[in-house]
Amino acid sequence: MRIDKWLKMARIFKSREEAARACDLGRVKLNGYEAKSSKVVKVGDEVVVKVENLYRTLTIKELPTRGLSAKDAKLVYDEKTPDLPPEVIEMMKYQAAEDRRRQREMRGRPTKKTRRELDKWRGK
Repeated sequence: MRIDKWLKMARIFKSREEAARACDLGRVKLNGYEAKSSKVVKVGDEVVVKVENLYRTLTIKELPTRGLSAKDAKLVYDEKTPDLPPEVIEMMKYQAAEDRRRQREMRGRPTKKTRRELDKWRGK
């Protein structure tokens, strides 16, 4: 079974296209090596997937033949991802909110004031 198909069936990603995109961007590793979306997986393989800001380590226990419910999908793999302390989770939420705020600020063409600040910062 292809890794992108397994990631979709295990409900790590919502669609196969999303799983394939993650493989192409290097966010999926199979047994320590970056995996292309067409890579074949087997029972016992270790998959490391970067989902948002979290790396999930999964060991394949089963290769499903059809789509599974959310409850059954968790039985297909064994998760070895360590639990993060609540402080780290809180910090990640603040960081994500700050990143969203910055993206809104930096939209479009810079104003004259921002351009001058950038020039000053660059030393021009």
